[in-house]
Amino acid sequence: MSQRHNGGADNPRHLGRREWLSALGIGGIATLSGCVGGEDEEDEAGGDEDRDTYDTAAAASFETLNPIYNTENGAGNAIARALDQGYTFNEDNEVVPLLYDLSTEDGAVWTFEVRDNLEFSDPYGQVTAEDFVYLIQEVHQSDWANSAATINWGGVDVEQTGELEFQATLESPNLLWPETFDPLLYPIPRDLIEPYVEDEDVEGMQQDEELLELTFSGNLGPYVMDEWNRGSGTQYSRNDDYYLQEADDLPDEFDDAPYFEGGSITYLEEQSSRLGALETGEVDSAAIPPERYEEYDNRDDVYVNQVPTPYNTILSVNMRDNGWNTGPGNLFRYKEFRQAVNASISKQELIDGVYRGLAQPHYTWQPRFTDFYPGDDDLPQFGMGDEYGREFARDLAQEAIDQSEYDYEFDGDELVDPDGNQVELDIYHSAGQETSQLTAEFISEEMGENLGIDVNVEAIDGTRFGEEFWTADPAEDGLTDEVNGEEVSWDTDVSPGPNNPGPRSATSNEDWDMSIVYGLNTYPRNPLTNQVFFDGANAQYNPVGYYPEFDAESLFADMRQATDRDELISILEELFINLAEEQPYIMLLFSDDLIGYREGLEGPIENFSNGWDLPVWTYE
Repeated sequence: MSQRHNGGADNPRHLGRREWLSALGIGGIATLSGCVGGEDEEDEAGGDEDRDTYDTAAAASFETLNPIYNTENGAGNAIARALDQGYTFNEDNEVVPLLYDLSTEDGAVWTFEVRDNLEFSDPYGQVTAEDFVYLIQEVHQSDWANSAATINWGGVDVEQTGELEFQATLESPNLLWPETFDPLLYPIPRDLIEPYVEDEDVEGMQQDEELLELTFSGNLGPYVMDEWNRGSGTQYSRNDDYYLQEADDLPDEFDDAPYFEGGSITYLEEQSSRLGALETGEVDSAAIPPERYEEYDNRDDVYVNQVPTPYNTILSVNMRDNGWNTGPGNLFRYKEFRQAVNASISKQELIDGVYRGLAQPHYTWQPRFTDFYPGDDDLPQFGMGDEYGREFARDLAQEAIDQSEYDYEFDGDELVDPDGNQVELDIYHSAGQETSQLTAEFISEEMGENLGIDVNVEAIDGTRFGEEFWTADPAEDGLTDEVNGEEVSWDTDVSPGPNNPGPRSATSNEDWDMSIVYGLNTYPRNPLTNQVFFDGANAQYNPVGYYPEFDAESLFADMRQATDRDELISILEELFINLAEEQPYIMLLFSDDLIGYREGLEGPIENFSNGWDLPVWTYE
């Protein structure tokens, strides 16, 4: 079912901490503790033909199951077994109403229509619009509760317009508001939380047993949570009264949902334990490491799905003053040189050789499955076909060298600096991760062969890289730099900050040239969120010191004012074509999530929305 994802704040260029956890470190090659994605998520799946329970494993225990305060993805999955949120997305990336439907005429005023058959457990009665409005106004928009969704509701005017209807008016239109996940709400009884609201009792609401044990959930989820054992996991039984059984706007399969009599989520910290449990049938699913894909794909009792993700594998090049440590000038600052680096690396060989064919080429800041992808014909495809290789890459590099005031040149097989020495650069990868190391070594070989650059491969702990290399102490407000002939100031409410400390002269503690430690989220459902990366040189997140050469700020401003989806798509396609040309990060590939399921389970799909219809998964 739907999983919790947190969007931006009331400032259109600002993200909160939880969105950073969704944006940074993310996916590609390395993940940070607490980030969306990775093995701290529950593995969603089914089971064997003779089993009537749905059993999975989680790699981390749950700190809280209080839906008002939880921010962890794994705990969100545990909550979702017993309590739906407002809506989800199907395999066509269409909004699917669960608790309520959302509609708008202009992107500014949104109407919520609550289903009429939603019931809390006794004594709370029917779920109405009042419950949602009270939760938003008195908890999420309060200055005392500090709920998980507080950041989503700043600046939103909410009004109840009927027993089962309420409206939300945004500060500025947003046609993709549902895709931000900001309007995604849990149903919470007003009578349950009202005493805590009246006393402004944060601790009491956080520790309320009904909220922690989900005993109020009534018919609002496919299962009833019978027990939460803090050390081992959760137990569930079938909810015979599940409200979606009566939904006439969903597939007929929901009429008898859910199809299991019960289930569990068991805490198994070690990957080997989760894989062993999959093999024996103790659990019905587990994430499969790439190096063991063929082994599990060839088993008779398991099948493996390749599920696309929005997280990319990129080569970050440092355009700040402490990058390009080989000599004077910084060739990374020329888009033609960044194109040359990309063109020197064979995407197909990297995918086939290192990722065992389990990845897709990355051309622009969207995966191919998104509605906003411009199409391959409109994009350069650096590192593929005729746009890969020594001659093509060196021609692009020469265009950059011709713009530099320093006398870099190709001398035979080598690119040399003004003193005639071969250009030497460092590339950092995540220590202890084989795929990361192999990727870095492949990049080193390709750049040596095709660009004549000597690339030294260095392993580093991800936390140390983040603290000493990737982020920096913010410079003083008001520093400026010239960008495309105009003066840009770092005195906004989103920068300077650790992730964009100021102009290129503002640097981290440690020098660095290139890195594959972090990948990033490309936000395929709500690509406007990418403004935090690319909305000008002073965007909120810009550790590499990228200065757009196109008018990115105007494009994002136009997107925020768009009132027609076709208009929005046209602007986004222009953005992604420009990003493909400029390569602010060297875009390499999107790797797939590999999920093993017990043979016989019907329901899992090789799609970004895998799991949206979890209550109707069943055996053959």
